[in-house]
Amino acid sequence: MAWYLNHYHCDSCDTEWEDDWSCCCDDDCPASGSRHWSPHESEDLTEVIEQDGDEFVVLVSPETAEHYPEYKAVARFPSEAAAHRFVVDGELT
Repeated sequence: MAWYLNHYHCDSCDTEWEDDWSCCCDDDCPASGSRHWSPHESEDLTEVIEQDGDEFVVLVSPETAEHYPEYKAVARFPSEAAAHRFVVDGELT
C-alpha cells in the first residue's frame, strides 16, 4: 500500500506538523484544532532504503498494510546506489 509522510502548515496559528498515512489526505491542526488542512508537501515512503550493517535493504509497504506501513524487506544490496537503482528502475512492480 502506498505510504506518505505529509507536511502541513496551519495558517490560523502558524503551526507546522507532519503525519504519515496511506494517502495525501487533509488533517486537523494539533494546536488550534482548525480543520481540513491539505498537505503542502508529501514524501512517498512506499519504498524506503535502510542500512543494515554493510548492506542496504529495500523495504516496501505491502498491499495488506492498513494503519501502519508494515514494511517488508524485498531485497538487499552491497551499496546504497544499487538499492536506489532497484527502486527507481521499477524492479518492485
